[in-house]
Amino acid sequence: MKKLLIVMFSLLLAGSVSAQHFSRGGGHYAPKVIVSGGFYPYYGLGLGTFYPNFYHPYGNGYNRPSKMTLQIQDIKNDYADKIWSARHDKSLTRKERRRTVHELKVERDNDINDLQRNYYKH
Repeated sequence: MKKLLIVMFSLLLAGSVSAQHFSRGGGHYAPKVIVSGGFYPYYGLGLGTFYPNFYHPYGNGYNRPSKMTLQIQDIKNDYADKIWSARHDKSLTRKERRRTVHELKVERDNDINDLQRNYYKH
């Protein structure tokens, strides 16, 4: 009887694990499956287990972006705001808006190139 119960539990467990595997939208999706015999099955398995959508900004903490990468991202964010403002400025004609956006993009690229060229000189 005990062996039958163990076999049934194993089959039930295998069936539930295989039922959790599915694909969505052409991409492959495989959720994390945790099997535990304890009362608190998720204890001590990390923050991502308690909050499955938890965002780790630098991955696992070992791949932190460089200071130059962060500065480039700041420049891109600043210019993205300026470009958005220029595109939605209705006081300018369409041609002036396009010219302003083009100039801002050129300035952004020049600032990024200057940063990359002069980063190691300081």
